[in-house]
Amino acid sequence: MSTPALTSQMHDRSYYLPHRGIAAVLAIVAVVAVLIDNASWFGLAMWGALVVCAMLAATTSAIESMLLFMVAIALSAIMYSSGSSLAVIGILIPTLIHVSLFTLIFMVLGAHRSGSRVQAALVVVYLLAVATILLLPPTAEIRIPSFARVGQDYFGNVGPALGRLFGVPGLVLDTRLTSLLAFVYTYHYLNWFIKADIIRWTEVPKARLAAMAAASAASTALYFYDYAFGFTFLLALSLIHILLEFPLDSLALRQLGSAMQGAVRARYAGPIAASATRSRSIGTKAAKRATRSR
Repeated sequence: MSTPALTSQMHDRSYYLPHRGIAAVLAIVAVVAVLIDNASWFGLAMWGALVVCAMLAATTSAIESMLLFMVAIALSAIMYSSGSSLAVIGILIPTLIHVSLFTLIFMVLGAHRSGSRVQAALVVVYLLAVATILLLPPTAEIRIPSFARVGQDYFGNVGPALGRLFGVPGLVLDTRLTSLLAFVYTYHYLNWFIKADIIRWTEVPKARLAAMAAASAASTALYFYDYAFGFTFLLALSLIHILLEFPLDSLALRQLGSAMQGAVRARYAGPIAASATRSRSIGTKAAKRATRSR
């Protein structure tokens, strides 16, 4: 239910885009992308949508947009020349990058803005949990073989994609990667569900809230009807949500960069200002002594 709630909140803010009609185009791109059978073309669609959203939502001038576009073209050329990189980015953007990396960015940004030690501790706990899963993966036998087959069908390519990205040959969807996906997806949805100050549950119109509840119930019913069909249908809706969230993700990344830049400046501005003050004080005292000597 957190996904439709977040989409509802983004809808009220025009999806952080200059025109709400652009969101309709993104939804169409998502539906078309689901039908693309070529991994590289799918990756190009995901990468292109992310770049366009970043240009529209995260830049503040035409010069910034042009610079971002030029960097994106250069990176696209590098990925195209390396063969499978576009396919890899197409696999990772809607999975680990969206669900884990951008969730971490929102957590760090929230902790920085609030100055809360509790939120900062949650960031550390999140990173420690991911590290623990990767270093000490749980071991368990498969209880429901049909679920394992569906998971392999839809997430089996994440392992090889990560392997090509980090140079680890033979990486497959084992208990380590399955546990990581289960954790980051669960945390992603719970993280948004509890952000009452952002989603503002009490301000959501009752009709829209009822529609979200009905959609969530219908989605769950599809799983009981046919797990594979329900998963495919929800995968298409999830891809629409992911593309609609690209502008917010891009904006958050820019805001985090600005916050880090401001923190670095504030850290070094103090010593520099103090040094300049001491230099002026020493210069003033030297001038006074020179005046007295005359």
